[in-house]
Amino acid sequence: MRGTPRDVIGAPHPLLSAVAEPVDPTAPEVVAAAADLLATLRGEPATAGLAAPQIGLSWRLIAVDAGRHPEARSRAGELVLANPRLSGTARWGEWREGCASIPGLTADVPRAARITVRGHLPGTGEAVTIEADAFEARCIQHQLDHLDGLLFLDRVPGVLSLHRSLHSCDA
Repeated sequence: MRGTPRDVIGAPHPLLSAVAEPVDPTAPEVVAAAADLLATLRGEPATAGLAAPQIGLSWRLIAVDAGRHPEARSRAGELVLANPRLSGTARWGEWREGCASIPGLTADVPRAARITVRGHLPGTGEAVTIEADAFEARCIQHQLDHLDGLLFLDRVPGVLSLHRSLHSCDA
């Protein structure tokens, strides 16, 4: 299904601080939203991931394509997951990240460098397990935070971790 790019909403929009609702990954409206999310991500060349709340939907749905980033190692490619949940983490550290919903600002954010995430593919509802590391792991965690109503700024340990940015890139 071909999606339609949507506008990315910015902070302090209330959807960005709300916990997103679980979805039926086989529902036609969820499949259409997944296509829109992916189309929106493709239209944001400096962005490696988006969550449904960022396009105005309070649904547990994320899209990630971290393979374009030079720090990506696991390179799962374009990935859309419904109802994703983190099931394992390892090797914590701090890395710089930003967000399409908060342009012009980045911060050093503590994240796991290796993760396991489980979810379902929109359309078929097939259960999948993804193992990711490096940049891709951080990007997925960033999107999972959006589903829980958290922005990367909520994870910043202090004001000295904030940085101005000339461009925006999710995770």
